[in-house]
Amino acid sequence: MNRATGKRLGIAALVALMAVTLVSTAMSGTKGKRKQADTAVAKLRNAEGKPAAKVRLREGRDGSVRVAVRARGLTPGFHGFHIHETGVCEAPSESADGETGSFLSAGGHFARGDQGHGSHAGDMPPLFATRDGKARAAFVIDSYRVRELTAGDGSAIMIHSDPDNSANIPDRYRSSEADEPGPDADTLKTGDSGTRVACGVARDKR
Repeated sequence: MNRATGKRLGIAALVALMAVTLVSTAMSGTKGKRKQADTAVAKLRNAEGKPAAKVRLREGRDGSVRVAVRARGLTPGFHGFHIHETGVCEAPSESADGETGSFLSAGGHFARGDQGHGSHAGDMPPLFATRDGKARAAFVIDSYRVRELTAGDGSAIMIHSDPDNSANIPDRYRSSEADEPGPDADTLKTGDSGTRVACGVARDKR
């Protein structure tokens, strides 16, 4: 091997060593600055302003969201549990249609396009309250991202007074608007979940 060839090989080895060092440093920096999970928390209150529930949403690497909820002061049985489109929880308040009631300021269910109830992005599994009025649940959902709920005017998390039919409408049911099988307008909007009994705004906790 002549001196010129040896010199070139030495330079090449040095460049390779520098490249390995840079890659190792970059990977070390990435580990040290690992992306924090998108997390949101909502503290729900009832129409009298008393604490009713706490909901925590944490997004995983695969985009799914783990929801954990603890509630109290509910009537025993199942309750509709949804995300609503506007992060405002006023009781009493007025809806866009002029109707008055608790937490109507939160608007309708969080949805995309022409989604109907049962397929709304904000439809979640019903909560079950035991005889002491307490409910506890944890589940994973992938119909929304945490950032969607906290962006813009935000979103509200709502507990309703009645069970959610989860879009289960047998043909024997008759619409109140027409004498034919199928859901009526209220069922299409809310799943017959009744009034809104607890509301809280989803807030970013990163």
